[in-house]
Amino acid sequence: MAAKGCNCEANRREQFKELEPVMQKLADVPGSLITILQEAQGIYGYLSTELINYISERTGITPARIYGVATFYAQFRLQPIGKYLIMLCKGTACHVNGADMIEEAICDHLGIVDGETTEDEIFTLNNVACLGCCSLAPVMMIRSAEGDETFGNLTKDKVIKILDDLKERA
Repeated sequence: MAAKGCNCEANRREQFKELEPVMQKLADVPGSLITILQEAQGIYGYLSTELINYISERTGITPARIYGVATFYAQFRLQPIGKYLIMLCKGTACHVNGADMIEEAICDHLGIVDGETTEDEIFTLNNVACLGCCSLAPVMMIRSAEGDETFGNLTKDKVIKILDDLKERA
């Protein structure tokens, strides 16, 4: 039961105040849901249940429809990601040059598979279709608060050293 005088909508607006300028601009604009979701994920890192409910309240779009859009597009995440998002290229050049071997090394070293986050929330692994760095194959990009960093010509030993160095920085 809500506390007497609780203004839940005001509390949610405060909780998601960083998204408020986007909502003021786009909440009533037909066809803007994907843009709203992209902006929300950019701010909060992923689309939590609370965030989806807030967007629903502000746009009038049902949570079920928002979940439908969010789960249809691979760009959206419904779970938090680690400090370092590993994007491992699985494109043709990377595949031919050993991306599967690199994925195996990452999975064995971190104890996760594609789409998972380590228990310490330091790493998340995402296989991607192509990073556009074919001359560096096999390649991975690491996204963090500091920006994106690309690592190419990977070997098992090289990728393990990169991961260990990143873990030390965490």
